[in-house]
Amino acid sequence: MPSPDGKPLPPPGTAERFRAFAHDIAAGRRAWTAESAQFIADQFAADWDTMHATGRDDPLRDALTRGGPYPAGPCIEIGSGTGLFTRLLTSTFTSVISLDLSEQMLHQAAARSPNRVRADAGRLPLADASVAAVAGIDMLLFPAETARVLAPNGALLWINQLGEDGPLYLAAADVAAALPGQWQALEARAGWGSWAVVRRTA
Repeated sequence: MPSPDGKPLPPPGTAERFRAFAHDIAAGRRAWTAESAQFIADQFAADWDTMHATGRDDPLRDALTRGGPYPAGPCIEIGSGTGLFTRLLTSTFTSVISLDLSEQMLHQAAARSPNRVRADAGRLPLADASVAAVAGIDMLLFPAETARVLAPNGALLWINQLGEDGPLYLAAADVAAALPGQWQALEARAGWGSWAVVRRTA
């Protein structure tokens, strides 16, 4: 899927700092604290949809089309924000639970997602092996919690809307390596971004 013109590149210095933060969290080199969580929540303002969101669903749409088949069951959308992509996820999964740190963002998502939970993705309020999929769209990776809540045949959808230019970009190989156990990733580019579907192999 070709990349359209007008890709909204984030400021280089800011993007590099956030990417380093994202890599450190995923690799366990940095602790996820209440202060870290609050800092991330504070980055998202009331004007997110109009000022910061790309509005492009190419990577997610392509992942849902070509990355399957997906197991039956619920999907949890971590860092769901204002629910821009929730309806697209519901086209594939029987139910979608939108989870975000920001109460303000979840309030804005009311018309898009009926199932919203304010919670920390680093401490998911879910039972072990209880979801068919975890969707992270421009999100930090919390490997232990992701692996814990996914059913044995479940899938992690890892979406980078801006690809390598995104502030929270993690390559599919880094995602698979960070998750506990053995995992295999299918990765592709679409539009401005990239996607990966990551599944357990052992």
